[in-house]
Amino acid sequence: MNAETTSLGGAERPRDLAHDGLALARRLIACPSVTPAEGGALDLLQAVLEDLGFTCHRLPFAEPGTADVDNLYARLGTAGPNLCYAGHTDVVPVGDRAAWSADPFGGEVREQRLYGRGAVDMKGSIAAFVAATMAFLERRGTNPGSISLLITGDEEAEAINGTRKVLDWLSERGETLDACLVGEPTSDQRLGDMIKVGRRGSLSAKLTVHGVQGHSAYPHLADNPAHRLVQMLTPIVGEPLDSGNDYFQPTSLQVTTIDIGNPASNVIPARAQAAFNIRFNDIHSGASLEDWLRAHFDGSGARYDLDVRVSGESFLSEPGPLSDVLAGAVRQVTGLEPVLGTTGGTSDARFIKDHCPVAELGLLNATAHKVDEHVSLDDLATLTEIYGAALDGFFRR
Repeated sequence: MNAETTSLGGAERPRDLAHDGLALARRLIACPSVTPAEGGALDLLQAVLEDLGFTCHRLPFAEPGTADVDNLYARLGTAGPNLCYAGHTDVVPVGDRAAWSADPFGGEVREQRLYGRGAVDMKGSIAAFVAATMAFLERRGTNPGSISLLITGDEEAEAINGTRKVLDWLSERGETLDACLVGEPTSDQRLGDMIKVGRRGSLSAKLTVHGVQGHSAYPHLADNPAHRLVQMLTPIVGEPLDSGNDYFQPTSLQVTTIDIGNPASNVIPARAQAAFNIRFNDIHSGASLEDWLRAHFDGSGARYDLDVRVSGESFLSEPGPLSDVLAGAVRQVTGLEPVLGTTGGTSDARFIKDHCPVAELGLLNATAHKVDEHVSLDDLATLTEIYGAALDGFFRR
Protein backbone atom coordinates (compact mmCIF):
# COMPACT_ATOMS: atom_id res chain seq x y z
CA MET A 1 0.00 0.00 0.00
CA ASN A 2 1.32 3.41 -0.91
CA ALA A 3 0.82 5.48 2.21
CA GLU A 4 2.10 8.62 0.52
CA THR A 5 -0.67 8.81 -2.05
CA THR A 6 -2.90 11.76 -1.26
CA SER A 7 -4.74 12.48 -4.51
CA LEU A 8 -7.45 10.19 -5.82
CA GLY A 9 -7.08 9.12 -9.40
CA GLY A 10 -9.56 7.14 -11.45
CA ALA A 11 -7.32 5.51 -14.04
CA GLU A 12 -6.28 2.37 -12.15
CA ARG A 13 -6.94 -0.92 -13.90
CA PRO A 14 -9.22 -3.33 -12.01
CA ARG A 15 -6.36 -5.74 -11.36
CA ASP A 16 -4.22 -2.91 -9.97
CA LEU A 17 -7.01 -2.09 -7.50
CA ALA A 18 -7.24 -5.74 -6.46
CA HIS A 19 -3.51 -5.70 -5.71
CA ASP A 20 -3.72 -2.47 -3.74
CA GLY A 21 -6.30 -2.58 -0.95
CA LEU A 22 -5.74 1.06 -0.07
CA ALA A 23 -6.37 2.22 -3.63
CA LEU A 24 -9.54 0.14 -3.81
CA ALA A 25 -10.76 1.41 -0.43
CA ARG A 26 -10.25 4.99 -1.60
CA ARG A 27 -12.13 4.40 -4.82
CA LEU A 28 -14.99 2.75 -2.93
CA ILE A 29 -15.18 5.66 -0.46
CA ALA A 30 -15.38 8.05 -3.41
CA CYS A 31 -18.65 6.36 -4.44
CA PRO A 32 -21.46 8.27 -2.64
CA SER A 33 -23.43 5.16 -1.76
CA VAL A 34 -25.53 6.59 1.07
CA THR A 35 -28.11 3.92 1.75
CA PRO A 36 -29.88 2.77 -0.37
CA ALA A 37 -28.06 4.44 -3.29
CA GLU A 38 -25.61 2.24 -5.18
CA GLY A 39 -23.39 5.24 -5.96
CA GLY A 40 -21.10 3.31 -8.31
CA ALA A 41 -19.62 1.12 -5.56
CA LEU A 42 -21.08 -2.15 -6.85
CA ASP A 43 -20.12 -1.24 -10.42
CA LEU A 44 -16.54 -0.79 -9.26
CA LEU A 45 -16.47 -4.04 -7.30
CA GLN A 46 -17.99 -5.97 -10.16
CA ALA A 47 -15.31 -4.70 -12.56
CA VAL A 48 -12.53 -5.66 -10.15
CA LEU A 49 -13.92 -9.11 -9.38
CA GLU A 50 -14.72 -10.00 -12.97
CA ASP A 51 -11.14 -9.16 -13.86
CA LEU A 52 -10.06 -11.74 -11.27
CA GLY A 53 -12.29 -14.37 -12.86
CA PHE A 54 -15.35 -14.12 -10.62
CA THR A 55 -18.78 -14.70 -12.10
CA CYS A 56 -20.91 -11.77 -10.99
CA HIS A 57 -24.65 -11.42 -10.61
CA ARG A 58 -26.32 -8.06 -10.02
CA LEU A 59 -29.46 -8.62 -8.00
CA PRO A 60 -31.80 -5.64 -7.67
CA PHE A 61 -34.81 -6.21 -5.45
CA ALA A 62 -37.82 -4.11 -4.52
CA GLU A 63 -41.04 -4.37 -2.57
CA PRO A 64 -44.00 -1.98 -2.49
CA GLY A 65 -43.37 0.73 0.06
CA THR A 66 -39.63 0.06 0.28
CA ALA A 67 -36.59 1.44 -1.47
CA ASP A 68 -35.18 -0.34 -4.51
CA VAL A 69 -31.85 -1.95 -3.59
CA ASP A 70 -29.04 -3.23 -5.80
CA ASN A 71 -26.90 -6.15 -4.63
CA LEU A 72 -23.94 -8.15 -5.91
CA TYR A 73 -23.14 -11.85 -5.64
CA ALA A 74 -19.80 -12.91 -7.07
CA ARG A 75 -18.29 -16.41 -7.05
CA LEU A 76 -14.96 -17.82 -8.16
CA GLY A 77 -15.10 -21.57 -8.66
CA THR A 78 -17.92 -24.10 -8.72
CA ALA A 79 -16.72 -26.76 -6.30
CA GLY A 80 -17.16 -26.86 -2.55
CA PRO A 81 -16.50 -25.76 0.02
CA ASN A 82 -17.78 -22.27 -0.71
CA LEU A 83 -16.36 -19.65 1.66
CA CYS A 84 -18.42 -16.47 1.40
CA TYR A 85 -17.44 -12.97 2.47
CA ALA A 86 -20.51 -10.85 3.25
CA GLY A 87 -20.53 -7.09 3.47
CA HIS A 88 -22.27 -3.90 2.40
CA THR A 89 -21.29 -0.90 0.34
CA ASP A 90 -24.10 1.33 1.58
CA VAL A 91 -23.11 3.85 4.23
CA VAL A 92 -24.94 6.07 6.68
CA PRO A 93 -25.41 9.79 5.88
CA VAL A 94 -22.43 12.04 6.61
CA GLY A 95 -24.27 14.10 9.23
CA ASP A 96 -22.86 17.61 9.75
CA ARG A 97 -20.62 17.91 6.70
CA ALA A 98 -19.10 21.14 8.01
CA ALA A 99 -17.79 19.24 11.04
CA TRP A 100 -15.67 16.93 8.87
CA SER A 101 -12.00 17.79 8.49
CA ALA A 102 -11.94 15.86 5.20
CA ASP A 103 -14.32 15.35 2.30
CA PRO A 104 -16.53 12.43 3.43
CA PHE A 105 -16.31 11.02 -0.09
CA GLY A 106 -12.77 12.13 -0.85
CA GLY A 107 -10.80 9.10 0.31
CA GLU A 108 -8.14 11.39 1.77
CA VAL A 109 -4.98 9.91 3.30
CA ARG A 110 -3.54 12.02 6.08
CA GLU A 111 -1.09 11.15 8.84
CA GLN A 112 -1.23 7.43 7.99
CA ARG A 113 -5.02 7.33 8.16
CA LEU A 114 -7.66 6.95 5.48
CA TYR A 115 -10.65 9.25 5.98
CA GLY A 116 -14.15 8.97 4.56
CA ARG A 117 -17.63 7.65 5.12
CA GLY A 118 -17.37 3.88 4.99
CA ALA A 119 -13.63 3.70 5.73
CA VAL A 120 -14.47 1.50 8.74
CA ASP A 121 -18.07 0.46 8.08
CA MET A 122 -17.26 -1.19 5.82
CA LYS A 123 -15.59 -0.34 2.53
CA GLY A 124 -12.13 -0.70 4.06
CA SER A 125 -12.93 -4.28 5.05
CA ILE A 126 -14.26 -5.12 1.58
CA ALA A 127 -11.10 -3.76 -0.02
CA ALA A 128 -8.96 -5.77 2.41
CA PHE A 129 -10.77 -9.00 1.53
CA VAL A 130 -10.45 -8.41 -2.21
CA ALA A 131 -6.72 -7.68 -1.83
CA ALA A 132 -6.32 -10.77 0.37
CA THR A 133 -8.12 -12.88 -2.23
CA MET A 134 -5.86 -11.58 -4.98
CA ALA A 135 -2.76 -12.46 -2.98
CA PHE A 136 -4.21 -15.86 -2.05
CA LEU A 137 -4.87 -16.72 -5.69
CA GLU A 138 -1.34 -15.70 -6.64
CA ARG A 139 0.08 -17.92 -3.88
CA ARG A 140 -2.10 -20.92 -4.62
CA GLY A 141 -2.53 -20.70 -8.38
CA THR A 142 -5.73 -22.75 -8.14
CA ASN A 143 -8.22 -23.17 -5.33
CA PRO A 144 -9.88 -26.48 -4.54
CA GLY A 145 -13.15 -24.85 -3.51
CA SER A 146 -14.96 -21.57 -4.15
CA ILE A 147 -14.67 -18.03 -2.85
CA SER A 148 -17.74 -15.82 -3.04
CA LEU A 149 -18.76 -12.33 -2.03
CA LEU A 150 -22.29 -11.30 -1.05
CA ILE A 151 -22.37 -7.51 -1.07
CA THR A 152 -25.61 -5.72 -0.27
CA GLY A 153 -26.80 -2.15 -0.57
CA ASP A 154 -29.24 -1.83 2.34
CA GLU A 155 -27.58 -3.10 5.51
CA GLU A 156 -27.66 0.39 7.00
CA ALA A 157 -31.34 0.84 6.21
CA GLU A 158 -34.33 -1.49 6.20
CA ALA A 159 -32.42 -4.70 5.39
CA ILE A 160 -35.43 -5.93 3.42
CA ASN A 161 -34.22 -6.01 -0.17
CA GLY A 162 -30.62 -6.98 0.47
CA THR A 163 -28.98 -9.98 2.11
CA ARG A 164 -32.22 -11.81 2.87
CA LYS A 165 -33.34 -11.65 -0.75
CA VAL A 166 -29.92 -12.69 -2.05
CA LEU A 167 -29.91 -15.70 0.28
CA ASP A 168 -33.36 -16.67 -0.99
CA TRP A 169 -32.08 -16.34 -4.56
CA LEU A 170 -29.12 -18.60 -3.75
CA SER A 171 -31.41 -21.20 -2.20
CA GLU A 172 -33.67 -21.18 -5.25
CA ARG A 173 -30.60 -21.87 -7.41
CA GLY A 174 -29.51 -24.70 -5.15
CA GLU A 175 -26.31 -22.83 -4.34
CA THR A 176 -24.79 -23.48 -0.92
CA LEU A 177 -22.65 -21.36 1.38
CA ASP A 178 -20.49 -23.58 3.55
CA ALA A 179 -19.21 -20.80 5.82
CA CYS A 180 -19.51 -17.03 5.88
CA LEU A 181 -17.14 -14.33 7.12
CA VAL A 182 -18.90 -11.00 7.69
CA GLY A 183 -16.55 -8.03 7.56
CA GLU A 184 -18.32 -5.71 9.99
CA PRO A 185 -16.08 -3.61 12.29
CA THR A 186 -15.82 -5.93 15.29
CA SER A 187 -12.51 -4.89 16.84
CA ASP A 188 -12.65 -2.92 20.07
CA GLN A 189 -9.26 -1.77 21.38
CA ARG A 190 -6.90 -3.47 18.93
CA LEU A 191 -7.43 -4.94 15.50
CA GLY A 192 -8.52 -8.55 15.83
CA ASP A 193 -9.28 -8.50 19.54
CA MET A 194 -12.88 -9.66 19.01
CA ILE A 195 -14.56 -12.12 16.68
CA LYS A 196 -18.34 -11.99 16.85
CA VAL A 197 -20.09 -15.35 16.83
CA GLY A 198 -23.55 -13.99 17.48
CA ARG A 199 -25.52 -10.82 17.98
CA ARG A 200 -28.02 -9.52 20.45
CA GLY A 201 -31.60 -9.09 19.31
CA SER A 202 -33.19 -5.67 19.01
CA LEU A 203 -36.76 -4.77 19.98
CA SER A 204 -38.05 -1.22 19.54
CA ALA A 205 -41.34 -0.19 21.11
CA LYS A 206 -43.57 2.86 21.29
CA LEU A 207 -45.87 3.11 24.30
CA THR A 208 -48.83 5.50 24.05
CA VAL A 209 -50.83 6.12 27.22
CA HIS A 210 -54.30 7.67 26.93
CA GLY A 211 -55.78 9.90 29.64
CA VAL A 212 -58.37 12.62 30.03
CA GLN A 213 -57.37 16.21 29.40
CA GLY A 214 -58.21 18.74 32.08
CA HIS A 215 -57.18 21.75 34.14
CA SER A 216 -54.18 21.15 36.37
CA ALA A 217 -56.07 22.86 39.22
CA TYR A 218 -58.80 20.18 39.05
CA PRO A 219 -56.87 16.91 38.65
CA HIS A 220 -59.82 14.88 39.99
CA LEU A 221 -61.70 15.79 36.82
CA ALA A 222 -58.89 14.54 34.57
CA ASP A 223 -56.71 11.45 34.16
CA ASN A 224 -53.04 12.35 33.79
CA PRO A 225 -51.37 10.00 31.25
CA ALA A 226 -47.94 11.45 32.04
CA HIS A 227 -48.16 10.13 35.60
CA ARG A 228 -49.34 6.75 34.37
CA LEU A 229 -46.54 6.65 31.79
CA VAL A 230 -43.87 7.23 34.42
CA GLN A 231 -45.40 4.57 36.65
CA MET A 232 -45.47 2.08 33.78
CA LEU A 233 -41.86 2.73 32.78
CA THR A 234 -40.39 2.59 36.29
CA PRO A 235 -40.56 -1.18 36.85
CA ILE A 236 -39.30 -2.16 33.38
CA VAL A 237 -36.36 0.23 33.69
CA GLY A 238 -35.51 -0.75 37.24
CA GLU A 239 -35.86 -4.53 36.90
CA PRO A 240 -32.85 -6.35 35.37
CA LEU A 241 -34.07 -8.96 32.93
CA ASP A 242 -31.07 -11.26 33.33
CA SER A 243 -27.37 -11.42 34.17
CA GLY A 244 -26.14 -12.49 30.74
CA ASN A 245 -24.33 -15.75 30.00
CA ASP A 246 -21.05 -17.07 28.61
CA TYR A 247 -21.32 -15.26 25.28
CA PHE A 248 -23.86 -12.48 25.89
CA GLN A 249 -24.00 -9.35 27.99
CA PRO A 250 -27.05 -8.75 30.22
CA THR A 251 -30.12 -7.59 28.33
CA SER A 252 -30.40 -3.79 28.24
CA LEU A 253 -33.56 -1.66 28.07
CA GLN A 254 -33.04 2.01 27.24
CA VAL A 255 -35.74 4.68 27.06
CA THR A 256 -34.94 6.78 24.01
CA THR A 257 -37.61 9.48 24.15
CA ILE A 258 -40.60 10.71 26.16
CA ASP A 259 -43.02 12.94 24.25
CA ILE A 260 -46.09 14.74 25.50
CA GLY A 261 -46.18 17.79 23.24
CA ASN A 262 -47.97 19.97 25.77
CA PRO A 263 -47.06 23.68 25.56
CA ALA A 264 -49.34 24.70 28.47
CA SER A 265 -48.18 24.35 32.06
CA ASN A 266 -51.74 24.39 33.45
CA VAL A 267 -53.25 21.70 31.22
CA ILE A 268 -53.16 17.99 31.95
CA PRO A 269 -52.51 16.33 28.58
CA ALA A 270 -54.71 13.74 26.96
CA ARG A 271 -51.85 11.56 25.78
CA ALA A 272 -48.24 10.73 26.62
CA GLN A 273 -45.77 8.65 24.64
CA ALA A 274 -42.43 6.99 25.22
CA ALA A 275 -40.12 4.97 22.99
CA PHE A 276 -37.56 2.46 24.14
CA ASN A 277 -35.20 -0.13 22.76
CA ILE A 278 -34.27 -3.52 24.22
CA ARG A 279 -31.02 -5.22 23.18
CA PHE A 280 -31.54 -8.78 24.30
CA ASN A 281 -29.51 -11.97 24.54
CA ASP A 282 -30.51 -15.52 23.65
CA ILE A 283 -32.25 -16.03 26.98
CA HIS A 284 -35.17 -14.14 25.42
CA SER A 285 -37.02 -13.81 22.15
CA GLY A 286 -38.87 -10.84 20.72
CA ALA A 287 -42.18 -12.55 21.49
CA SER A 288 -41.30 -13.35 25.10
CA LEU A 289 -40.22 -9.77 25.71
CA GLU A 290 -43.44 -8.39 24.23
CA ASP A 291 -45.40 -10.70 26.54
CA TRP A 292 -43.32 -9.47 29.49
CA LEU A 293 -44.00 -5.84 28.59
CA ARG A 294 -47.74 -6.33 28.18
CA ALA A 295 -47.97 -8.19 31.47
CA HIS A 296 -46.42 -5.19 33.23
CA PHE A 297 -48.53 -2.64 31.40
CA ASP A 298 -51.81 -4.54 31.76
CA GLY A 299 -51.36 -4.45 35.52
CA SER A 300 -51.17 -0.67 35.55
CA GLY A 301 -54.86 -0.13 34.84
CA ALA A 302 -53.98 2.43 32.15
CA ARG A 303 -55.44 2.63 28.68
CA TYR A 304 -52.51 2.20 26.35
CA ASP A 305 -51.31 1.15 22.91
CA LEU A 306 -48.03 -0.66 22.41
CA ASP A 307 -46.37 -0.88 19.01
CA VAL A 308 -43.48 -3.35 18.88
CA ARG A 309 -40.96 -3.97 16.11
CA VAL A 310 -38.27 -6.66 16.34
CA SER A 311 -35.53 -5.92 13.80
CA GLY A 312 -33.60 -9.06 14.67
CA GLU A 313 -33.66 -11.96 17.09
CA SER A 314 -30.61 -12.79 19.17
CA PHE A 315 -28.55 -15.69 17.90
CA LEU A 316 -25.36 -17.60 18.56
CA SER A 317 -23.47 -19.36 15.78
CA GLU A 318 -21.75 -22.04 17.83
CA PRO A 319 -17.95 -21.64 17.82
CA GLY A 320 -16.38 -24.22 15.55
CA PRO A 321 -14.14 -24.61 12.49
CA LEU A 322 -14.84 -21.13 11.06
CA SER A 323 -14.19 -19.21 14.29
CA ASP A 324 -11.16 -21.46 14.90
CA VAL A 325 -9.73 -20.52 11.50
CA LEU A 326 -10.33 -16.81 12.10
CA ALA A 327 -8.86 -16.92 15.60
CA GLY A 328 -5.83 -18.77 14.25
CA ALA A 329 -5.36 -16.14 11.53
CA VAL A 330 -5.49 -13.34 14.11
CA ARG A 331 -2.94 -15.13 16.31
CA GLN A 332 -0.66 -15.78 13.37
CA VAL A 333 -0.63 -12.17 12.16
CA THR A 334 -0.97 -10.15 15.38
CA GLY A 335 -0.17 -12.47 18.28
CA LEU A 336 -3.49 -11.59 19.91
CA GLU A 337 -5.92 -14.12 21.34
CA PRO A 338 -9.31 -12.83 20.14
CA VAL A 339 -12.39 -12.91 22.34
CA LEU A 340 -15.49 -14.60 20.92
CA GLY A 341 -18.26 -12.09 21.61
CA THR A 342 -21.73 -10.87 20.66
CA THR A 343 -21.63 -7.15 21.50
CA GLY A 344 -22.77 -4.27 19.33
CA GLY A 345 -25.80 -3.73 17.17
CA THR A 346 -27.46 -5.98 14.63
CA SER A 347 -25.85 -7.08 11.38
CA ASP A 348 -26.80 -9.14 8.36
CA ALA A 349 -25.23 -12.14 10.08
CA ARG A 350 -28.68 -12.59 11.63
CA PHE A 351 -29.94 -13.71 8.23
CA ILE A 352 -26.88 -15.69 7.19
CA LYS A 353 -26.82 -17.86 10.33
CA ASP A 354 -29.87 -19.75 9.02
CA HIS A 355 -27.85 -20.89 5.99
CA CYS A 356 -24.35 -21.69 7.26
CA PRO A 357 -21.89 -21.10 10.11
CA VAL A 358 -21.11 -17.38 10.33
CA ALA A 359 -18.58 -15.25 12.19
CA GLU A 360 -17.69 -11.56 11.98
CA LEU A 361 -14.23 -10.01 11.94
CA GLY A 362 -13.29 -6.52 10.83
CA LEU A 363 -11.74 -3.19 11.66
CA LEU A 364 -11.83 -1.09 14.81
CA ASN A 365 -15.34 0.21 15.42
CA ALA A 366 -14.33 3.41 17.26
CA THR A 367 -15.15 5.85 14.42
CA ALA A 368 -17.94 3.97 12.67
CA HIS A 369 -20.87 6.28 11.79
CA LYS A 370 -18.99 9.27 13.24
CA VAL A 371 -17.74 12.52 11.78
CA ASP A 372 -14.21 11.97 10.38
CA GLU A 373 -14.65 8.21 10.15
CA HIS A 374 -11.19 6.79 9.48
CA VAL A 375 -8.97 3.72 9.54
CA SER A 376 -5.22 3.54 10.06
CA LEU A 377 -3.25 2.32 7.07
CA ASP A 378 -1.49 -0.18 9.32
CA ASP A 379 -4.82 -1.69 10.37
CA LEU A 380 -5.99 -1.88 6.76
CA ALA A 381 -2.82 -3.72 5.79
CA THR A 382 -3.00 -5.99 8.85
CA LEU A 383 -6.62 -6.92 8.18
CA THR A 384 -5.62 -7.87 4.64
CA GLU A 385 -2.97 -10.20 6.10
CA ILE A 386 -5.48 -11.69 8.55
CA TYR A 387 -7.99 -12.35 5.79
CA GLY A 388 -5.22 -13.93 3.70
CA ALA A 389 -4.22 -16.21 6.57
CA ALA A 390 -7.89 -17.10 7.08
CA LEU A 391 -8.23 -18.09 3.41
CA ASP A 392 -5.13 -20.27 3.73
CA GLY A 393 -6.41 -21.85 6.91
CA PHE A 394 -9.94 -22.46 5.67
CA PHE A 395 -8.97 -24.19 2.45
CA ARG A 396 -6.14 -26.09 4.11
CA ARG A 397 -8.76 -27.71 6.36
